[in-house]
Amino acid sequence: MQEIKIAGRLIGSGHPPYVIAELSANHNGKLETALRIIEEAKNAGADAVKLQTYKPDTITLNCDSDEFKIQGGLWDGRTLYDLYEEAHMPWEWHKPLFDRARELGITIFSSPFDKTAIDLLEDLNAPAYKIASFEAVDLPLIKYAASTGKPMIISTGMADAEEIAEAIEAAREGGCKELAVLHCVSGYPAPAEDYNLRTIPDMIERFGLVTGLSDHTLDNTTAIASVVLGSSVIEKHFTLDRSGGGPDDSFSLEPSELAALCQGAKTAWSALGRVDYGRKSSEQGNAKFRRSLYFVRDLKAGDVVSGDAVRSVRPGFGLAPKHLPQVIGRRVLKDVGCGTPIDWSILQ
Repeated sequence: MQEIKIAGRLIGSGHPPYVIAELSANHNGKLETALRIIEEAKNAGADAVKLQTYKPDTITLNCDSDEFKIQGGLWDGRTLYDLYEEAHMPWEWHKPLFDRARELGITIFSSPFDKTAIDLLEDLNAPAYKIASFEAVDLPLIKYAASTGKPMIISTGMADAEEIAEAIEAAREGGCKELAVLHCVSGYPAPAEDYNLRTIPDMIERFGLVTGLSDHTLDNTTAIASVVLGSSVIEKHFTLDRSGGGPDDSFSLEPSELAALCQGAKTAWSALGRVDYGRKSSEQGNAKFRRSLYFVRDLKAGDVVSGDAVRSVRPGFGLAPKHLPQVIGRRVLKDVGCGTPIDWSILQ
């Protein structure tokens, strides 16, 4: 059984799903908003809150040629630099956010997008690193993050099986001992039918790692369903208000929805249990209401039991219905009345 540990919390199929609230760009330029998101993530029951650590100059170039413009979708027409200028988390905010999360008792870590981001996060003693889907092909970045010796989670959106294997190999070569991968569809939002959740058990078998889901659908159905297929980690974008107007708000969960996800994922995991054909504790009191064989008319001692003298009815204090053929044709050893449960001891 594969498992990893982040800030003391064991993560794997033998433990409840690890729910990560992705703060991303939902601070909308206000430190106060970012702090409230952390507080609400804690209140909702999330295990961790995750930041993104980059500056526009560390993730792209200030260029407005067509290659640097977004064509279609949620951010149509914007340059990458302009989008990331708006969306990025100011680096001076990281310490107060880490401090607040630790005060509240919720784990906090981040997705770094270059080496300087990792250096910053190391100074803050980040307990883990998350590699975003778009960076899963940046093997030098993965190796540098792995060299910290911290647990790592790699999202695999857009990556094929070979690229996922390369990312895993880079993490291992860099020194990562505790590694998880997330199935992901890098659409914003992504339709549920694109998720092909049957990929999750294949990833578990193929790569032998703790596996989860980075979910960009608009509700919780896909994420909760993934737990049944072996997902041990669920990551969802989280905001205070989906209509807030920020770059990521429109496809993020609000507080009540995150709380529902945390509860639903844990319930789905609990329901998995183990292979067990035995009678369950909640069934014990109802076993007496199963069907069994009863006399439906009065018989005298020595009478032959005919087909119209016995029926399968509720409750279950008589012989099991499967014995009906063996009961018919026998004689009763004593007088019996209608409504008497049939038992071998009164049959000859």
